[in-house]
Amino acid sequence: MEESLWYLLAGTRGSENRGRIVRALDEQPRNANRLAEALGIDYNTVRHHLDTLREHEVVVRNGDDYGAVYRLTDEFEEHRGVYERVLETVDHVAVEAGDAGRGVE
Repeated sequence: MEESLWYLLAGTRGSENRGRIVRALDEQPRNANRLAEALGIDYNTVRHHLDTLREHEVVVRNGDDYGAVYRLTDEFEEHRGVYERVLETVDHVAVEAGDAGRGVE
């Protein structure tokens, strides 16, 4: 899980959006449409990132249709410390680069 979190949230294109999605799901479970609205991200982009997060067992989907709700997995919760370290590192690098308010991919 540690390698996956570094890869997903700090090492690849789209990591910023995935980080925003994880933060939003940490606040409360939501469906893809609600995530897209809350984050101002295209619905199809949200779905792509949710699929990637599911593949790496960061989120789980409850339901099978349009209204399926996503939440963070128990495995993610067990590795929350790693998640926090990744976020601290990413945020620190962004501030150092003068890029704290960088755009959305």
